[in-house]
Amino acid sequence: MTPPKRLAGEEQPLLSVEDLRVEFATSRGVVRAVDGVSWSVRAGETLALVGESGCGKSVSALAVMRLLAKPVGRVTGGRILFQGRDLLALSESEMRARRGREIAMIFQEPMTSLNPVLTIGTQLAEPLQIHLGMSDAQARARSVELLGLVGIADAERRLGQYPHQFSGGMRQRVMIAIGLACNPRLIIADEPTTALDVTIQAQILELMKDLSRRLGITLVIITHNLGVVARYADRVAVMYAGRIAEEGPAERVFATPRHPYTVGLLRSVPRLDRARGGMLETIEGLPPNLLAPPSGCRFAPRCRWRQAACDADPVLRPIGDGQSAACHFAEAMPPPAEPASTEAGAMRHVGQPLLTVKGLKKHFHVPLRGFFGGTATVKAADDVSFTIGRGETLGLVGESGCGKTTVGRVVLQLEKATGGAILFDGEDLATVSARRMKALRTRIQVIFQDPFSSLNPRMTVGGTIAEPLRKRRGFGRAAAQDRVAELLDQVGLLRDMADRYPHQLSGGQRQRVGIARALAMEPDFIVCDEPVSALDVSIQGQIVNLLAGLQARLGIAYLFIAHDLAVVRHLSHRIVVMYLGRVMEVADRDTLYAAPLHPYTKALLDAAPIPDPAVERARAPRALKGELPSPLAPPTGCVFHTRCPIAGPECRAEVPSLREVRPSHMAACIKL
Repeated sequence: MTPPKRLAGEEQPLLSVEDLRVEFATSRGVVRAVDGVSWSVRAGETLALVGESGCGKSVSALAVMRLLAKPVGRVTGGRILFQGRDLLALSESEMRARRGREIAMIFQEPMTSLNPVLTIGTQLAEPLQIHLGMSDAQARARSVELLGLVGIADAERRLGQYPHQFSGGMRQRVMIAIGLACNPRLIIADEPTTALDVTIQAQILELMKDLSRRLGITLVIITHNLGVVARYADRVAVMYAGRIAEEGPAERVFATPRHPYTVGLLRSVPRLDRARGGMLETIEGLPPNLLAPPSGCRFAPRCRWRQAACDADPVLRPIGDGQSAACHFAEAMPPPAEPASTEAGAMRHVGQPLLTVKGLKKHFHVPLRGFFGGTATVKAADDVSFTIGRGETLGLVGESGCGKTTVGRVVLQLEKATGGAILFDGEDLATVSARRMKALRTRIQVIFQDPFSSLNPRMTVGGTIAEPLRKRRGFGRAAAQDRVAELLDQVGLLRDMADRYPHQLSGGQRQRVGIARALAMEPDFIVCDEPVSALDVSIQGQIVNLLAGLQARLGIAYLFIAHDLAVVRHLSHRIVVMYLGRVMEVADRDTLYAAPLHPYTKALLDAAPIPDPAVERARAPRALKGELPSPLAPPTGCVFHTRCPIAGPECRAEVPSLREVRPSHMAACIKL
């Protein structure tokens, strides 16, 4: 890792947050979102703030920018020193002059930050004219330069376009360009790549790190992705329940974590570079309610090493080698260990497949805008074939827009196939009667990505789970209640949660309710559509363990759709890689990760960070260039040739067929 830059005469931190306290007034009381937090970052450094949702990461960053919602949120104590001046003591006009000019912030969702009715050029020019006093011509020239700097081609034309005409990755690049516009000393990036594919994430983060090195910009990255922290951060601060749990150089924190919360986070994350071990070691329970936080160590109720001394409040203290931790037993903390190998959840199919998809096609006809109108055909799934055995998990991976979810919806018969066959236990789902399909649905279930939008907010948890039992399986009221209690036990929820509503549960608890609802029909097969992508790493580990354990006990087969390659490796037996509606590669889990054949699969694996700075320093990650082509006008020949590092003229003319290149290892590439 490149050592952090030190500018002449800048031994002191560029930004110091000292004993910061932030409160929010709510109808239920005062939430102490940030409670005595201190961290600093020097010029040219990259500091990562990590922790679960609600730990205070974003709130502390908003406090630095003086963007807390007033009068609800307010700073009640501490100092924020930037270049020696306390930002909290500045007038609003003085702070406005620094915001954007000296300190910039990149938010998580660019579509909520960019004005949809203003062109990209107008939004780039605004800070240049306000802070630097540029003329229209100067601002336009600088805007063209900025778009080129962040890798957006054809900048002159792009300046006249609107945010909706850009892809997600390009919108995030625009946000970075706006942040860079006035040459700030500090950029705060709040989850800048959470909503992006692993390949676009790698492009954006490589860009930000490169600009930091070349321009001497200091970065503060807020993220829950420990792989991103390992690859890009010089130092890391781990937050829990509004306080700093641990802080230090990234290499030290990952290699020898000194707080049990940090140890738990690292053990909760599956590793892309390791074969599947046993169950992940998760952090059970939930963070405390900051309306009334517990006395003593706030992590103690979830800590496996809790002792009597934890009733006293620990202070953040130096441990050595630049590392600090807020734990009474920091020096005795065991290192994160690789889980022992086990066959739990490794049931494999022998004999007739449970699900067979043959030559599946799903085309959508999309109306075109403009004077001439007409329609275009989007081939969301084009000649997709795979099988899933009983008790087996097939991972389906690829970038957004590649057709993963469409395949899942067609398998569920929520969409009708344009062509091909879907055989479930020997019956073609595309041709069975509506009455027969209704009966088969009890054996085929789904777990959606966002449990909150898939649960009825007006029904209790118990009512949600009991409804299909009573309507589809003929259970009486008492029998349904008993079965609901059993299902809640099965997914690790308390029985009294049956009386709660979805808004009264955490994200992980809501996802468990979705799993319990799917299990109510005692299915043979479940489509899992990004079931853990919206969850914190600790909760994600709990759900991954739950799915693996249920498969081991009940023999359920999964179609597991995800973009997190490490989670896919941990859960799947075989993997299908899709790109722009077509299958690029199919192989056994360990074979595909150890020796991928297709250039696209290699690019996906190269782009995925590993939560270990020592491993990341030894890697030579190569970010996949370019954007995913429009499905309205896909490339001729191999759909991947526009981004492929080994493409030749023949790749533009010939559509490669999926063929067996090695035993049980198939790839669609004419170069192999």
